[in-house]
Amino acid sequence: MVNVKGKWCLITGASRGIGYNIAIFMAKHGANLILHSRNKEHTVKVLEQVKSMGVQAFAVEAELSSMDSVQKMLGEIDGSGVNVEIVFNNAAVQIAYRTEYFKTPVSDFTESFNINTIAPVMICYHFLPKMIENGFGRVINVTSGIKNEPEQAGYSASKAALDKVTTDLGSKLDGTDVMISLTDPGWCRTDLGGPKAPNSPESSIPGMCVAAFVDDKKSGRLFPAQMFTGMELSEAVTKAEKEL
Repeated sequence: MVNVKGKWCLITGASRGIGYNIAIFMAKHGANLILHSRNKEHTVKVLEQVKSMGVQAFAVEAELSSMDSVQKMLGEIDGSGVNVEIVFNNAAVQIAYRTEYFKTPVSDFTESFNINTIAPVMICYHFLPKMIENGFGRVINVTSGIKNEPEQAGYSASKAALDKVTTDLGSKLDGTDVMISLTDPGWCRTDLGGPKAPNSPESSIPGMCVAAFVDDKKSGRLFPAQMFTGMELSEAVTKAEKEL
């Protein structure tokens, strides 16, 4: 199992929900954190919390629908001099639930793809070459199990596209210690999932983070977070390496 203590970890959408829970979990295991949100003010609370746990951390901001904003954020991270070894592409947007789905506007797709697909892919492209050069890295892209719901076409299609890019990149990395994976939190009661979701955000832990700790050099896998609910991390990692 990978020891993440002292490794720098970027988490997008870290101010609340699933991203917040990822940040707290990774800090508990000693990872240093770069906490992204649309506005640094949103990460003040979680930044204070993780620093109180004895790790280094700082906040960055970017509007993920703007590639200029994403590139500015990546430049700021590079300028900090830290070596990013773990990336959680967690941030996403669900534009609307369209009961009249044949009237879905083009903007549902353009905005969804910019934030849910293009931004995380650009982040992958930025950090993966450095990880390959250094011989270690973990990229975890957060996906969704939504299917057969044209009411959410923009969201689900953008996540399907992210799945495709992830598995394609995984084919090039398989067998190395630079691993790229997908993880699905399940339907959780977050701002995106809504109050009727059956699962708490906390139930996605440790599952959302297992892909950062597995050490079997297999890329392109999906880690369904709910299959690890309630487990200790070591137990979850063993289960993942045996069953996925």
